[in-house]
Amino acid sequence: MPRSFDAIVIGTGQAGPSLVARLAASGLKTAVIERGSFGGTCVNTGCIPTKSMVASAYAAHVARRSADYGVHAGPVTVNLQEVKARKNRILAQSRDGLESWLGGMENCSVYRGHARFESAHEISVGKERLTAGKIFINVGGRPVVPPIPGLDQVPFLNNRTIMELEELPSRLLILGGSYIGLEFGQMFRRFGSEVVILEKGPHLISKEDEDVSEGVRSILEKEGVVVHALAQNFQVRREKGEIRVRFDVSGEGKEVTGSHLLVAVGRRPNTDDLGLDKAGVATDKRGYIQVDDQLRTSVPGLWALGDCNGKGAFTHTAYNDFEIVAANLLDNDPRKVSDRITAYNLYVDPPLGRVGMTQAEAEKTGRPLLLGKRLMTKVGRAVEKGEDQGFMKVVVDAETKEILGAAILGVGGDEAIHSILDVMYAKKPYTLIQRAVHIHPTVSELIPTMLGDLKPLSPK
Repeated sequence: MPRSFDAIVIGTGQAGPSLVARLAASGLKTAVIERGSFGGTCVNTGCIPTKSMVASAYAAHVARRSADYGVHAGPVTVNLQEVKARKNRILAQSRDGLESWLGGMENCSVYRGHARFESAHEISVGKERLTAGKIFINVGGRPVVPPIPGLDQVPFLNNRTIMELEELPSRLLILGGSYIGLEFGQMFRRFGSEVVILEKGPHLISKEDEDVSEGVRSILEKEGVVVHALAQNFQVRREKGEIRVRFDVSGEGKEVTGSHLLVAVGRRPNTDDLGLDKAGVATDKRGYIQVDDQLRTSVPGLWALGDCNGKGAFTHTAYNDFEIVAANLLDNDPRKVSDRITAYNLYVDPPLGRVGMTQAEAEKTGRPLLLGKRLMTKVGRAVEKGEDQGFMKVVVDAETKEILGAAILGVGGDEAIHSILDVMYAKKPYTLIQRAVHIHPTVSELIPTMLGDLKPLSPK
């Protein structure tokens, strides 16, 4: 006979454990199922390990530049085994702590194995059968493997396996010029590898404004990263122990050679092996589970949270999914996904902080707009730190005075962007932050200055 629960949570990524805790604390008999490592992408192959390695790369970069600050440190070398060991210690603390927390939680039963739907409210985990009136799907995603001729004949890396390397690639080739490719590209360049990035679009991080993209490209190229945009028709082969990638740029054939290949062209949801058809759960053509504004699926009593629902691909959006579900289900607080403002960071160095619309998206609305922009060379904090690359910009609705979107590409941009985000959530005019007195010397203090120098944006 199946074991009966009040609620089942499938997956321990960012949304899952916190939801389990709320459900169990409310008195619901809850089961949580995990087939792999506790913590999902963020803890094991995403934010925590990658940013740990980014920190090591930053240390190497600053050490090489130490003479610029009057500090002479001598030759700088990077031991990738030690970088990896540090990364593993940090992620293990998060993963083991999470596993221990769930294992000791009252009203919570932990199951290890692959969950599959047998019907809308019955789950199999190996030989076990579980049932519940409420089931929450939080299964995350994985890297896309594109159909490139020859790719199946060569060894290639993804965002997980590249962090297991113990020797530096002499020359790292990267397919994909977005978040994963750019972060690893700069990281391994700073570790000491030659790096070549191949992007099929006209510019890096294609959904960003072109000036933002070109700003990021300039930062990478100054460090010696080679970038090829508009790269099309890839073919891959292995020859004499090296990996060769052939591609076309504007009809001209080119070829690059490397010791290692990282494929970073996107991610897909882990929904194809859950038996969703047996449950009657609707998905879109890419496999994302279709949900409404409160994250309910097409089947009553089933919800989908995190990367698998296509509503966001970030740790913070997954956690917000938990907050939305818990608020509606347990707190009688009608929260919804559409209240969420787009916000994310790209952790190249200096980082890119982004909120709301891009300039291009704002222009498409047809509204009268105001634009503010300020180079980081005009930001005292950046100049003092010797890290003055990049710029900040903001787009404002000229009639309502509300901020529509902003980008800060520069030192501290990943933190300073939140002062803009908070005003956007408050739905207050830009003058609120413009008249605020910010502390000197900081990056944030130039945001009011930028807002005080807005100019009408000419329609295109």
